[in-house]
Amino acid sequence: MTEKTQAHHHILPLSVYFTIAGILFVLTAVTVIVAGFDFGAFNLFVAMTVAVIKGSLVALYFMHLKYDNKLYGTALVLSLIFLAIFIGFTMLDTMYRGEIESIEGPSINKEAVIYNQDN
Repeated sequence: MTEKTQAHHHILPLSVYFTIAGILFVLTAVTVIVAGFDFGAFNLFVAMTVAVIKGSLVALYFMHLKYDNKLYGTALVLSLIFLAIFIGFTMLDTMYRGEIESIEGPSINKEAVIYNQDN
């Protein structure tokens, strides 16, 4: 195996790991504190933003993607961002589906048991 094909091991000082762990603890506290407030439609945005930041820190430092080929780290961060966007659109759809257009229709079988539970 030549030197170019050998994997490059990157050893970080312990202080970097403790710093990142501290940031993750702070962000976890932010998540818990923010959960107590109602930001309306921005609840999901705030939660997903904190989650993406935490996930990116773990991947970049604990999984060493920051020191690996930049393409891998970029692909991971972009995929997390796109995942957050897709989950956000899905949540917006499920939260506001009834407000845009009422979803009501006639019952399929008017004599079904579920419609006659008053008796």
